Amino acid sequence: MPIDTVTASELLEHLEGLNRLLDVARVLAAEINLTTLLETITHEACKALDCDRASLFQYDAKREELFTLVTTELEISEIRHALDHGITGHVARTRELANVADPYQDPRWNRTVDRATGYKTRNILATALTSPRDNRLLGVLQLLNKNHGPFSRFDEQLLLAFSQHAAVALDRAQLVDELHHSQAIETSLNVARDIQRGFMPSRLPEIPGYDVASWWFPNQAVGGDYCDVVPLRDGRIGLVVADVSGHGLGPSLLMASVRAALRALILEHSSPEVLLGMLGRSMADDLQDGRFVTMILSALDPANHTVEYANAGHAPAMHFCRESNAFTTLETTGMPIGVLDRPEYPQGPPVVMHAGDLLFLCTDGIVESMDAAGEQFGMKRLEAILREHHAQPLPDLVRYVGACVEQHFEGDYPPDDLTILAVRRK
Repeated sequence: MPIDTVTASELLEHLEGLNRLLDVARVLAAEINLTTLLETITHEACKALDCDRASLFQYDAKREELFTLVTTELEISEIRHALDHGITGHVARTRELANVADPYQDPRWNRTVDRATGYKTRNILATALTSPRDNRLLGVLQLLNKNHGPFSRFDEQLLLAFSQHAAVALDRAQLVDELHHSQAIETSLNVARDIQRGFMPSRLPEIPGYDVASWWFPNQAVGGDYCDVVPLRDGRIGLVVADVSGHGLGPSLLMASVRAALRALILEHSSPEVLLGMLGRSMADDLQDGRFVTMILSALDPANHTVEYANAGHAPAMHFCRESNAFTTLETTGMPIGVLDRPEYPQGPPVVMHAGDLLFLCTDGIVESMDAAGEQFGMKRLEAILREHHAQPLPDLVRYVGACVEQHFEGDYPPDDLTILAVRRK
């Protein structure tokens, strides 16, 4: 608008708008809380341009939608629509300012919100907010119903200036929000790792006539592997390896419950069949969301060199006979814990441990680790390594198996937790 056509009242209005823009710019420069920032942008834009309502639509890149939870006034809880919808969608797609004097005559206009709220939209001024770093769409700032006449050219210029400050502040706040979210995830993972580390025996007990060793490499996101070596009431040694489905803090907390329940049951019972059955029934209510636990629970008798076991859908678990150079699988004797409300786990055939024999229990991450070509580590590769190196000191053997798996999978972390528990008769 040329200066010589500006009335005194319009000039005063312009000065007030510019002063408010300067005030808001200072406020936006200091604010990093996203919710507060959205409210500040919306309310101050409404005041600066002297209009009835304002809405700040954020852009949901995953769903390619615009949505707003913050408006100056709104009779409904949220507005959400696709980018090909309405005047705000047009502004988001084209990144062009829209000054619509009569929305009801504009073919882009979506009357749904007016119908839902009973509000009458007379005119619209809207502009896109884009990231100053990479021109990424952040959202759309929309103003409704100028209080005195239509939105002017000066209003357009003021909104564009306002939107630039708002975009800088919004982009910064989103970065801070993402950083906090990332830190929260990292904290959660650290907690999960600490919890899971507690599942792994820090000090393995001595078993007369036997060597025992374990190895563990957690997935970056943390899963729910559990390994234990614990004395039973009848003098035998309980050997446990288990795996909760999924990754993260949830499976780790769930495995903590499994471990606590099993430790309590071991105080009264020694039979793998009884222990696993009671554990399955006690955990049924905690496994209602589709999660499940695979577990093998074996009892080694070092006096007569036998192993009894019950297996809740867990593999790999095998016995290597040194004399015959052959493997026997400790087969599944029941469904994973959590699949049935009242599961039963009959014991498998007993295993006799001769001198030099190896009991090798691990989680499926060992054999399912893939290389860059998509080839799994596999059971055949695992058995070949154990046949060739079974006479090594047991701690060295489990570490060597772990190292072979580490060399096989792609990346710095395995796709799943890797856990090994091995026992060998001297």
